Amino acid sequence: MFHCRHPSLSKRGGIWGLCILLLYTSPLSCFANFSQAKELIYKIKEGLPRGTFIGAIGVDLNLDFTVKPPFLFSLPKKKVSGQYVNLNNTTGELYTSATEIDRENFCPYHSDGRGCFLSLDVFVLPQQYFQLVKVKIFIEDVNDNRPKFPVDEIRISVPENTPINARYAVEQSAVDPDLGVHGVQTYWLVNDFGMFTLDVEENDGGELTPFLIVIEALDRETQAEYITDIIAEDGGTPPLLGAATLRIVITDVNDNCPQFTESQMNITLHGNATKGATLARLNAFDPDLGANAQISYAYSERVPRDVRSLFHLDRITGFIKLAGKIDTGTATFYKLTILANGPGCIPAVASVFVYLIKVVTGPPAVIPRYITPEKDGVVTIKESEPAFSPIAFYTVKNIDMNQRVDCHLEGSGPFRLVPYQLLKNEYLLETTEPLDYEKTQEYDLIVVAKNSHERVIKTFLKVQVLDENDNVPVFQQSWVEISLEENNPPNTFMTQLQATDQDSKSRGEVIYLLGGNAPGIFVVDCLTGVLTVTTSLDREEKETYRFIVRAVDQGMPRRESIATVVVSVLDRNDNSPRFINKDFTFFVPENFPGYGEIGVLSVTDADAGENGWVALSILNGSDIFMIDTGRGALRAKTSLDREQQGTYQLWIEAVDGGEPALSCVTMVTVLLVDVNDNPPIVLFPQSNQSYMLVLPNTLPGTSITEVYAVDKDTGMNAVIAYSIVKRKGGEPGSFDIDPETGNITLKRELSVRGLYRLLVKASDHGQPEPLYSTVMVNFFVNETVSNESYIHSLLTREAEIEVEERPWYKGQMTEGPERYELFPCQPLLIALSVTCLGLFFSVVTLTSYICCRRFKKRKRKKRSEVEIPLKI
Repeated sequence: MFHCRHPSLSKRGGIWGLCILLLYTSPLSCFANFSQAKELIYKIKEGLPRGTFIGAIGVDLNLDFTVKPPFLFSLPKKKVSGQYVNLNNTTGELYTSATEIDRENFCPYHSDGRGCFLSLDVFVLPQQYFQLVKVKIFIEDVNDNRPKFPVDEIRISVPENTPINARYAVEQSAVDPDLGVHGVQTYWLVNDFGMFTLDVEENDGGELTPFLIVIEALDRETQAEYITDIIAEDGGTPPLLGAATLRIVITDVNDNCPQFTESQMNITLHGNATKGATLARLNAFDPDLGANAQISYAYSERVPRDVRSLFHLDRITGFIKLAGKIDTGTATFYKLTILANGPGCIPAVASVFVYLIKVVTGPPAVIPRYITPEKDGVVTIKESEPAFSPIAFYTVKNIDMNQRVDCHLEGSGPFRLVPYQLLKNEYLLETTEPLDYEKTQEYDLIVVAKNSHERVIKTFLKVQVLDENDNVPVFQQSWVEISLEENNPPNTFMTQLQATDQDSKSRGEVIYLLGGNAPGIFVVDCLTGVLTVTTSLDREEKETYRFIVRAVDQGMPRRESIATVVVSVLDRNDNSPRFINKDFTFFVPENFPGYGEIGVLSVTDADAGENGWVALSILNGSDIFMIDTGRGALRAKTSLDREQQGTYQLWIEAVDGGEPALSCVTMVTVLLVDVNDNPPIVLFPQSNQSYMLVLPNTLPGTSITEVYAVDKDTGMNAVIAYSIVKRKGGEPGSFDIDPETGNITLKRELSVRGLYRLLVKASDHGQPEPLYSTVMVNFFVNETVSNESYIHSLLTREAEIEVEERPWYKGQMTEGPERYELFPCQPLLIALSVTCLGLFFSVVTLTSYICCRRFKKRKRKKRSEVEIPLKI
């Protein structure tokens, strides 16, 4: 049995109590200054560039940077606010990072300018200096946003009879996300036309609304609308401007009455004029619009009833036709007073004077024979007819033999009246060029025949052009590009296609059809041209669709045109990042060099652009490991020791760059493979100065003690073999040690009393080279131990013999000094320790001196018996 006895322990008890008391009272005062959390407040402007100084935390906390170990400053890794600042870990200085701070995005719900701040938690380390510092960085607004109108064009309808100084609110006022004077301050017009001005009113909430004020009288008939730009200006230096088109539409009121183009007309009528002949056409106009411009014609009450019956007045067209037979014997002159009536107006008045000429010999008679269809003096001709198409034959009769007749055509249009070949008094009315319904739908022609007596007969003819399907529909845009975000709701409106056809009636009616290459998810309304998508689009499935839309008219044969539609599906952040594996396991040998690549985590995101950018971060264990966001390489900041921790489980988060950001998490297991980096540690005997009493009559084969060692490694690196490498005392082969258990057995009888020493080696089986430790095993052969001081003196003196000591295992030489450096009161502790050691050695020396004098003779005798040279 081993004995580690301390005879002077009772005397040193008081001294060590005093040391412990000082240890527990003095160091506490060293940590008193670091027990309270503090708050620091800084103020910066938004949009500052990277590297702009914000504040110095260490200086503002009045920290003493001369202390050892030095201060360290760190930010929690998981806080989002940490991405906007960079912290110098040694000085505590804060700077802006590469991520620019935009107050409007960072604080979207603080439009009043108060409470927009960035909160940070800063840790002051190491542990004996620990402080939690609350940092608030207030973000000040700068003028970095222009005012913006909600629409590009603002329409305001103003009646033309609006009184001067009337006010009309411009409801679509501009918005500026900046605050205070940096927001919208005023509005003004680029061109007021001398008719308008702007006034700005502020409501109780501080919002500004522009009002359009009419300063001059308006007249729609003079100018129907005014187009200018309205400008919103903020209060920055320099000010920023926003603009929108302001369209002021002057709406019509019934402020005009009909007016005749001719207030007096003179008509000459021969007594033999035929019934139904057109005598004249009255024309009145009203500059108003719609119902305000409707005109009807009527006779004045002053016109006798029989005269009204003789001359028929069409109330819509204003045509005057002969409705009865003229009697030149009873009257030679008629006055027709005609009124042009408009809604809410005093009628306009025109006078038509009809002069009757008594026929002596009779005027020529013109007899028409129509080639094209005719009804009531109106002929129709298709617009597809070629030039020089015949319309009618005119035969002039009632001509004396000696009279010469002049027959010609009056009126405008591509027509002519020519004598027909060699036939006398036969005339052909024909076209001179193709007709176009889309340009002119009807023509008024007059065939005039005049004889040598200046007697004239006029035959009126109306030519109506019949429309044919000769125009194809025309799209306003033949190439239509549409951008639509993915994940749209079903039946989302995309655009309205518009095509026009100049033909009339059904020939100009356009229906819309999808081309054969159009996917079934798109639908176009056949009447309105509204294009919709029936299902939700997915950009990751298909990014672009291209198809055609047909515009078909209803004529015969049908004509059509096409427009190409290109739909671009815009990306939304609807896909989370995905790791290629559900979890990852990496095997790494211990003592792997710091910042070496442990493994690569591959992650993908199906989205595009910023939505597909992925950043990796470690949710736990970030003080030991780091990850390269670009490649996804996992690294350890320091060399890892399996004996301290053999397995690490990390949670890695992948966050994309979308708004809002999406993320996923995977588990990474890092398994450290053992390396033979630890020699065996001998736990028993506890030191080279320990000894065991062995009786002289101990029989050979008796197990007298054992050596017990452990190895922190695993596997073969931790399998220990024991062997005796040196001895002092006894004959060779007196002792044997079990290489596996370390059990020491006596092989020969010990005939000589005294001290025996064995140097035992404990070696592992590691590769490429085993590691080992040694320990001195001491046996004192005697019946009793009567003088322990004597044995200790032997051990102390024998320790001077050169033996191989057990080496320090890796890291042992540095753990002690580092541990003591953690205490700022180190000098005081060292002084106390030196004092205690001095007292201890004084007591030991005094005791040894007394024992030596008392047992001097016995001591000399024993020394001659036990001193045996150590054979190695």
